[in-house]
Amino acid sequence: MKKAKKFTFGFLIGLINSLLGACGGILSVAALKKEGLEQREAHANAVAIILPITIISSCYYLLNGYVDFNQTLIYLPGGFLGAIAGGFLLPKIPQKILQRVFSVLVIWAGIRMVMR
Repeated sequence: MKKAKKFTFGFLIGLINSLLGACGGILSVAALKKEGLEQREAHANAVAIILPITIISSCYYLLNGYVDFNQTLIYLPGGFLGAIAGGFLLPKIPQKILQRVFSVLVIWAGIRMVMR
């Protein structure tokens, strides 16, 4: 991809992730696969892309009073454990299964968003 196209993808990933709180990772995986990365590498790199974007969005929302830590703290221990488990499991999951699980989750998320 050319630099301008990569910048545009990055902008869209950041915008959508910040606005919706999700889908930035989905776009990241798609863009990285288009660049030639395997599914596993695309997922790992998408997490690395989303982390700083999420931190920036979180700071913005925190500074503007949109974050209530009492509601978020209960999710952190499970989220940390899930992140560790995911990092451990990702290299062990076959590419085909990872692609199928990812596809099913994207379709499920899309259906849920349309139905709400």
